[in-house]
Amino acid sequence: MTDPVTDDDIAAARKARAAAWFRALRDTIVDAFQTLEDAGTATDDRPPAAFEVTPTTRASDDGGDAGGGLMSVMRGGRVFEKVGVNVSEVFGTLAPRAVAAMAARKDLPGMADDPRFWASGVSLVAHMRNPHVPAVHMNTRMFWTPHGGWFGGGSDLNPALPYDDDTTHFHAEMRAACDAFEPGRYDRLKAWADEYFFVPHRGRARGVGGIFYDDLDTGDWEDDFAFTREVGRRFLPAWVPLVEKRRDAPWTDDDRDAQLRHRGLYAEYNLVWDRGTKFGLETGHNVDAVLMSMPPLAKWH
Repeated sequence: MTDPVTDDDIAAARKARAAAWFRALRDTIVDAFQTLEDAGTATDDRPPAAFEVTPTTRASDDGGDAGGGLMSVMRGGRVFEKVGVNVSEVFGTLAPRAVAAMAARKDLPGMADDPRFWASGVSLVAHMRNPHVPAVHMNTRMFWTPHGGWFGGGSDLNPALPYDDDTTHFHAEMRAACDAFEPGRYDRLKAWADEYFFVPHRGRARGVGGIFYDDLDTGDWEDDFAFTREVGRRFLPAWVPLVEKRRDAPWTDDDRDAQLRHRGLYAEYNLVWDRGTKFGLETGHNVDAVLMSMPPLAKWH
């Protein structure tokens, strides 16, 4: 006679599947980015760059194992001026400040008494050498507590020099990721991204948008996980063609100036408003990994 399957068994199996998927997605994206870098045309004597891969750890309050991941960063390349692709699987207990922040947006009875959590995901930000190639962000993640679990993620395009056809292509792929799952999902998640990636103190958007979602828990874990996988799968088809189209385009000093000023806007948003940055710092994750999204160079007026 076999033992009955418990809720803890189900949770453990789901965590393992999600973490394995995020690691596989990370590997696929890193390989694709390295291929883009190797195929780039040098405008000077610059050789192709390569990823530096560094294990990361989360600091726990008691000095015990609290998980970690891999930080993969490429700097100074022909195509990528700086790109980071992080994958992590962390766990522990949330500090009261983090519990309060979570309670402000999601009803989780009992969280204050049992603030255990587990989280895994992949996150990337790419800042490009050529100002005509749009910067980009993508993230998919799963979060679990004893009181409920959910998925989140999305992707958004951040060009310094926007092109309408690039924006149209990117959003078409994001729409395709949503269409098979729920009528109207793309419109809702696009509007969420427009709101989330808005820079209040500048009164403008960070880029040309994409999709964003959080707290995804429809009651059908398999469907929510499938959607999150689809968002991850659609990222490369959404963005790689834009890189291939524009990476060798000629650019001017004015173009570079526009790019550096746009990066200043990006840095302001990530340091002041981004929820993921705040969560990573507040929960003791590797600081360099949390701030991987910051541009290598930026400029302000």
